[in-house]
Amino acid sequence: MKGQLDTEYGQILVDENVISTYAGSVAVECFGIVGMAAVNIKDGLVRLLKKDYLNHGIDVTIENNKIDIDFHVIVSYGVSIQAVSENLVETVKYKVEAFTGMQINKINIIVEGVRVID
Repeated sequence: MKGQLDTEYGQILVDENVISTYAGSVAVECFGIVGMAAVNIKDGLVRLLKKDYLNHGIDVTIENNKIDIDFHVIVSYGVSIQAVSENLVETVKYKVEAFTGMQINKINIIVEGVRVID
């Protein structure tokens, strides 16, 4: 479902893929996030996605112009997962709401792995 904003000039429709790509670019800038994760459900394998595939580790749903986002992330070794998650939620919530004009309903963070950064 697309997000819809009504203005005095007409409607603005925002696709879920646009939001997931934007949210992914915001997420990888957050401290402690190494990148998005792709999970192979069949094999149970997790792999780090390249920067070209930011929206693949993110699931976005829009209902009644409220956005739910699920992040599948890989975090840096040695950082507090709670601190990284709180930073991610605050940053994404602020930037996505400003970008889309819609409200964030829920952000879920699924930590799929840990990676040592040199």
